[in-house]
Amino acid sequence: MSGTYAELIRRLAEMTARMDAERGEAQSWYAGQVSAAERAVRDAEQAVRRAEAELEEARQEAESTDAEVLLLWQTLRERLGGGVRRIGDPPVPTAGAPTDPRMLLDGVRDLLDRARHPGELPGSAQPLLAVFGVLGAAVAYALGFAARAAGVRYGGDLAIGMPVLGLVVTLVGPVVGLAPAKLLADRRHAGLDPKSVTVVVAAGLLTTAALFALVR
Repeated sequence: MSGTYAELIRRLAEMTARMDAERGEAQSWYAGQVSAAERAVRDAEQAVRRAEAELEEARQEAESTDAEVLLLWQTLRERLGGGVRRIGDPPVPTAGAPTDPRMLLDGVRDLLDRARHPGELPGSAQPLLAVFGVLGAAVAYALGFAARAAGVRYGGDLAIGMPVLGLVVTLVGPVVGLAPAKLLADRRHAGLDPKSVTVVVAAGLLTTAALFALVR
């Protein structure tokens, strides 16, 4: 009887110890889960606060960008003057545009600044300016020659008026090349300075004089 009682006591002690161990493991697991859940909640709250801060920053940046776009667009409309109706409203964002609008705004500011203070055409453009002067004078001379020939051919009043018209067109020839020269300057965001004008007109005058000499 005493042996059986002692065995029961031993088994009871073992079961109690095992239950205490399992209870400790369960409490430790529960505490770990609670701690992990609390950490997850704190992380989520921090992520929400960061997202809210980023959203507010993005909202302020969008408002600032919109205001700067309107300012630059108004500046452009003032520069165009009579072309205000032509350009309409500011452009809206499009898919595939750079994520940083500052790069585009800096480019627009640079273009507007260069348009306000146009530079000079480089020296490498002078041969092309001379070509414009030569071609303009040659085209004007050809038109004048055609007008004079038409006057001779048809006679009458045209025999008086067409030669005069042809002479006027021919004399205007040296400055005809200024039109494409101005387009070239605009494309390069430069001004048509006196030096460039001189190159075009001088080439046109030489061409007109040479054509008069050759035809005579």
